[in-house]
Amino acid sequence: MQTLNVLTIQRLGAADRARVEAVDQRVRLTDAAGWFDGEIRATWPAFTAARYLAPDANGLGTRAERDALLAEADVILGGFPFPLDLRARAPRLMWFHQRPAGASNLKRGDLWGSNVVVTTSRGQANGLAIAEYAVAGILHFAKGLHRVPLERDARHFDARAYRPWLLDGKTACVVGAGGIGQELGRLLAALGFRVVGTRRTAPTGPLPPGFSIVGEAGDLDRYLPEADVVAVCCQWTPETDKLFDAGRFARMKPGAILVNVARGEIVDEDALIATLRAGRLRGVVLDVYAGEFERPPPDALWSDPRVMVTPHISGGSDQDRHGGIALFCDNLRRWLDGRPLRNVVDWARGY
Repeated sequence: MQTLNVLTIQRLGAADRARVEAVDQRVRLTDAAGWFDGEIRATWPAFTAARYLAPDANGLGTRAERDALLAEADVILGGFPFPLDLRARAPRLMWFHQRPAGASNLKRGDLWGSNVVVTTSRGQANGLAIAEYAVAGILHFAKGLHRVPLERDARHFDARAYRPWLLDGKTACVVGAGGIGQELGRLLAALGFRVVGTRRTAPTGPLPPGFSIVGEAGDLDRYLPEADVVAVCCQWTPETDKLFDAGRFARMKPGAILVNVARGEIVDEDALIATLRAGRLRGVVLDVYAGEFERPPPDALWSDPRVMVTPHISGGSDQDRHGGIALFCDNLRRWLDGRPLRNVVDWARGY
């Protein structure tokens, strides 16, 4: 019985380690969480290190010891950020699974486009928490609550400036009606929205709960003029890079609310800033922004009261419902049985 060497550089609790080890007697799990923190600190932008590493985290072991761990690894379970040169240092590596859902997280490293099988936790993230965050952001601007800090600082009320919406009967367009997008569509429909959505290809079966229509990517321009809320939930790929450019903002309904819980690079921020300056948007909810792992958001966005920017926290909650480890264990069983894996990244497609 051949041993399968699984190296985790993602922090796991005791219960999750036990789940991985219980998949099969052939699995030998080595826990190297935190060992590579010093390398990450040295090779990633300081902004990333400060965001994701503990202030005193500098890694464990020597470079030779870390190389030895990688040299023995058949499978690596990772998170974000990660060592950028995993492919070069892990000659036996056949499969890498990352706990985050977005494949674009991997673009900085040498796994991207390599011959290593890479899987992600797409569809297994804390989708409900992210959808609830989006709803909170929509309500923030729909009810004019962005006025509260302005009036508190000015010590002056202007009741007429709130202009609150009634949500019932409004239209929402969910761009990327996948796992997160479907959760959001269901919640928005419960609030009275008419919900339309897009996917890379239109579904052929029943519509997801809450959606009145789900079209393909090319239908987006047809939906934008009628949408009071536009929520970006899609993957960042070559096709969606700067998907929301000046032309798309011009097609949006004047006074609409934009939400982005996907990746900042899907929105052309120069075009967004120009659209805000023209007064065409009621509010913008951003849990992401371009280059968020390297620098703060542009001041033109951060300082605008019509923009709510948060540091990629929409998936957080008091309950961890992330299914990434369950997916990894299922795929580990599939790998050992010689069956196809779920969520394999297609490099040409981008996820």
